Amino acid sequence: MNRPSPELLKALAAVAPGTPLREGLDRILQASKGALIVIGDGPEVLNICSGGFLLDAAFSPQRLSELAKMDGAIILASDASRIARANVHLVPNPNVPTSETGTRHRTAERVARSIDVPVISVSEDMAIIAVYVGDEKHPLESIPRLLVRANQALQTLERYRERLDAVTASLSALEVEDLVTLRDVVHVLQRTEMVRRIADEINADIVQLGVDGRLVALQLEELMGGVEDDRRLVMLDYFTPETEWHLENAMAALNNMSTEELLDSTAVGSTLHLPGTEVDLDASVQPRGYRLLSRIPRLPEEIVHRIVQRFGTLQKIMRATVEDLDEATGVGQARARAIKEGLSRLAESSILDRYS
Repeated sequence: MNRPSPELLKALAAVAPGTPLREGLDRILQASKGALIVIGDGPEVLNICSGGFLLDAAFSPQRLSELAKMDGAIILASDASRIARANVHLVPNPNVPTSETGTRHRTAERVARSIDVPVISVSEDMAIIAVYVGDEKHPLESIPRLLVRANQALQTLERYRERLDAVTASLSALEVEDLVTLRDVVHVLQRTEMVRRIADEINADIVQLGVDGRLVALQLEELMGGVEDDRRLVMLDYFTPETEWHLENAMAALNNMSTEELLDSTAVGSTLHLPGTEVDLDASVQPRGYRLLSRIPRLPEEIVHRIVQRFGTLQKIMRATVEDLDEATGVGQARARAIKEGLSRLAESSILDRYS
């Protein structure tokens, strides 16, 4: 499944169950009518409008349903709060390609591809609502079908999250023992990105579910707790910053990988920009310590950064005495002692988890 663009998700949110616009669209279907609706009344929209009449009336589902009895298109304000025009004939560029066959759908696709506005087409014969944004088309699905798919995806996400937790715990133990290879880091990044992509699909379903997606959203939030932070911290621990390669670049490169590229460990390893001309998955690597330090309670991110800047690697931080840690700017004796004790507990629990 392709991930919907932010623009499409915004349009889907506007027609989700519980919104006035969705109620109006459902009324049109119940009346066995069709409709062509443009969400936006800027100059670029008015330039392709011909005929019809000006309304500038407050939006209501009942008004939308009544206006759909006429053949022309309905123009709404960009926030769908007002009905600007009705019974309008749309004249988009006829040279814009379209894969649709029906007149209403061809017009909807051409308008969406020509102008940066969402267009909604309600099919009278097939009783289908389709949303067009740019080159994307998304037919709205029934609530029961969306709920079934979302729940199946949640089950898959739960299994992937369990596997992610396992490889993350293994990485922690290897970091403590200074036995990390690039392959271990790549496994965590691959699993993290897979979990994120499943969550993206569920998010798209939640947007379409509207008020009916609250329970799914709560389950997703619980399953995704800490994943984004861990992804960022793993990157911070291992990527090599360069003049034109920063943390944001590395994370964007991982995010933009295709599914095939994500399964290629060498390709994922290349996003870290480690020294050398080739990616050696069996090469030893050392973490800076951001991730494990962030697991110590009440330790501010700024203090974590100062400690990493002071010592450079996790192993040096773990070997440091309380006095050594206290020398880092802003740490202080009490916090240095808490860091030392916290790392000792993390090291012990990580190794016990690995060998238990």
